[in-house]
Amino acid sequence: MHDIRAIRENPETFDAQMARRGLSGVSSEVLSLDGARRGKITAAEAAQAERNAASKEVGAAKARGDEAEFERLRALVAEKKAEIARLEEEAKAEDAKLRDLLLGLPNAPYDDVPEGADEDDNEEVRRWGDVPSFDFKPVEHFDIPGVKPGMDFETAAKLSGSRFVMLSGAVARVHRALAQMMLDVHTGENGLTEAITPVLVRDEAMYGTNQLPKFAEDSYQTREGMWLIPTSEVTLTNSVRESILEGSALPLRYCAHTQCFRSEAGSAGKDTSGMLRQHQFEKVEMVSIVHPDESEAEQQRMLKCAEGILERLGLAYRTVSLCTGDLGFGARRTFDIEVWLPGQDTYREISSVSTCGDFQARRMNARFREDGGKPQFVHTLNGSGLAVGRALIAVLENGQTAEGGVMLPEGLHPWLGGKTQITPEGALA
Repeated sequence: MHDIRAIRENPETFDAQMARRGLSGVSSEVLSLDGARRGKITAAEAAQAERNAASKEVGAAKARGDEAEFERLRALVAEKKAEIARLEEEAKAEDAKLRDLLLGLPNAPYDDVPEGADEDDNEEVRRWGDVPSFDFKPVEHFDIPGVKPGMDFETAAKLSGSRFVMLSGAVARVHRALAQMMLDVHTGENGLTEAITPVLVRDEAMYGTNQLPKFAEDSYQTREGMWLIPTSEVTLTNSVRESILEGSALPLRYCAHTQCFRSEAGSAGKDTSGMLRQHQFEKVEMVSIVHPDESEAEQQRMLKCAEGILERLGLAYRTVSLCTGDLGFGARRTFDIEVWLPGQDTYREISSVSTCGDFQARRMNARFREDGGKPQFVHTLNGSGLAVGRALIAVLENGQTAEGGVMLPEGLHPWLGGKTQITPEGALA
């Protein structure tokens, strides 16, 4: 959420930032609501002062026997009491309108975020690894003969409908090994603290990480009003909600492996085949809560953590800086990591690493204090480290053989008990 004081002090800067998000003249609406709210508050304070003054005179009028003045003052006190109540309710209503407006406005991009309308305008930052060559035409993951026995979309559809999958045997084992490897590397080498979090959360948590109110249709809600998390960014980031941390406690760096749930509203017809876009999937998420002075360096550190997993797996990738038109709602800057998928003959996203500045912290009221000073808002960052299902897709497609099996990356062997391949028959060997 945006700082209303900053908008008051420099509306032109705010409008320029929102213009980069495709919004125009936003400050006028914000300041109009803010002015109306403040006007009601000022009027209520003036009415309260008049009521207080009249209250003091009531007793004096009664004592001197001035019945007419006593009745006038008593009526004035009652009138001002009603006026104050009305003004406070009106101020509360204006405040709610202002809060709803601010909650619906996206974060301000950093100056170095590329201008652009959509993903075609994203800027490549770097590439790593060699795109593999095959002496046969590579297929997508779900068409690899050795994968088919362990990747069952038909049974999942009977149970749950489209965009679900049931994994078994060797494929399930590789999927689990990938998640375990990511957790072990992030906790053992990258200094993250592992967490196991709920996957059901209240409204407040979804507001805190900007899934609500704008993206309610993208998430699943239970009959009791709880929400299934789209990623553990929600739970990890909200762990500091309504808190004032000691500055010495920062940075906080977490990772969690969870089930994630997305309705994929508005994605009809996109990536309907295979595991690329599912309603239920698994991610190892990274979240950092840091001092504002450290957030720039922290984004680069998190990016290296995610890239390092792909390098360990020997998977070619490219890193791109998202343009203003492709930037997520809560991000000030995002780097996407795209892994090479031979079956599609293209790079596809496997991680997004975003810095949010104090945008989420303001929504959560998450602050820190240094040396007994005034509390300040923390900065929050999040990134996939990685999307487990998409990592599985990449491992399967890049390792496929002409015989229909899969050679598994050497970096994953220690988490597979020394197994090195999926045979054309679907066995782990």
